[in-house]
Amino acid sequence: MSELRSRALQALSIADPPARCAAVWALSDSMPLDPQRTLTPLGPVPGRPARPRLVAPDDVPRRSGRSVVGRAALLHSIAHIEFNAIGLALDAIWRFSEMPREFYRDWLQVAREETRHFSMLTAHLTSLGYAYGDFDAHDGLWEMAARTSGDVLERMALVPRRLEARGLDMSPILRAKLVAAGDRDAAGIFDVILRDEIVHVAIGNRWFHWLCQQRRVDPLATDAEISLRHGAPAPRGPFNLEARRAAGFTDSELLRLAPSTPDALIPPPD
Repeated sequence: MSELRSRALQALSIADPPARCAAVWALSDSMPLDPQRTLTPLGPVPGRPARPRLVAPDDVPRRSGRSVVGRAALLHSIAHIEFNAIGLALDAIWRFSEMPREFYRDWLQVAREETRHFSMLTAHLTSLGYAYGDFDAHDGLWEMAARTSGDVLERMALVPRRLEARGLDMSPILRAKLVAAGDRDAAGIFDVILRDEIVHVAIGNRWFHWLCQQRRVDPLATDAEISLRHGAPAPRGPFNLEARRAAGFTDSELLRLAPSTPDALIPPPD
């Protein structure tokens, strides 16, 4: 049986989305795992499907969710995020060596759940008469992944804790748009995504704080320094404080997000 991290790299190299999803489902906790091994890609990473066309973020059309094409565009944008999230989880598995075995198991769980999200979204897109690749998309997640490819602490700080945590804030807003448009099936998919993404961001938080402890650095100061060095986008409200707290953000971190609303951030005393 192949080793888990090498198989994750192989899966990430696959350009075809359904084939990559199948490769993720073939990964297993029971595979041998070599955390010490340094792996080298034999080709481009990640594999890139021919579509969607990748454009600058400002060039991705903004559409209302009220029309079918608008809903399809909205769901396509989330499907693109989920496809990239599959790749980011696989990238964490193969790229970062010498981590505890639980680190690789955690990101395998994330890869499998992101694959389920992508499959649910693309199936719903099909029911609307569209497919993944029919709309333009941008590459913001992978640009940040490339910037943080040399340090697992930087990756945990800026991808799950910064970019993916933004999904916790946006999910209720987008779900409300879908409900208003009468698409309760799509809204149900967003319920699944939010539930799972809380866990995924919590995994990023767990390993960020573990790494800070191992390196004997302050988490708040380290997060701020990494964000500044890499030009990470500042978090923008509104914030889903309940979901962020469930995902492991501390009150100190939440107060930095929204200092004007401390009552919403700090639970009342027992």
